[in-house]
Amino acid sequence: MTDDPLALEFDRLVPGAKTRSRGRTITETDLVSFSALTGDWHPQHSDAEWAARGPFGERIAHGMLIVSYALGMLAIDPDRVVALRAIRNVVFKRPVAIGTTIAVEAEVVSTRPLDAEQGLVELALRVRDGDRRLVARATLEAVWRRDAEAASAINASAPVDAEESPLMAGQVLL
Repeated sequence: MTDDPLALEFDRLVPGAKTRSRGRTITETDLVSFSALTGDWHPQHSDAEWAARGPFGERIAHGMLIVSYALGMLAIDPDRVVALRAIRNVVFKRPVAIGTTIAVEAEVVSTRPLDAEQGLVELALRVRDGDRRLVARATLEAVWRRDAEAASAINASAPVDAEESPLMAGQVLL
């Protein structure tokens, strides 16, 4: 049994449940590795002299690096979460410099059964720095596996709207 709501079965998730990750310090290696993986070598992230003259006075992490780390920092149970379905409403509030420690707060906003086996979970994410200042926020949707006992109690023969159906292997939702 865990206190972290992201480790619970879909049918036990409660809107309003919250969790907070451990911290992670952003390093020079993080910026260089992310630049190499994505091809984003903007000088704000990769050129110390250019960045010193820029609007933030130093190199800062890529916004998408922060969002990617935030997702990875969540204690999401891989046996429960089938797939990431959407990331919406991403807003970057302040820059994250090398040496800044971030943590992510997640709140269950809503849950909605998709069928007898899966449900959709919406999470509100808040990424904060070591001083607890908001650096980014986003809304995440994930397809969650339902508890076998709860799923067996659902009438699986009910018609499902194709646009709302869960993500299956090889299927792409547009």
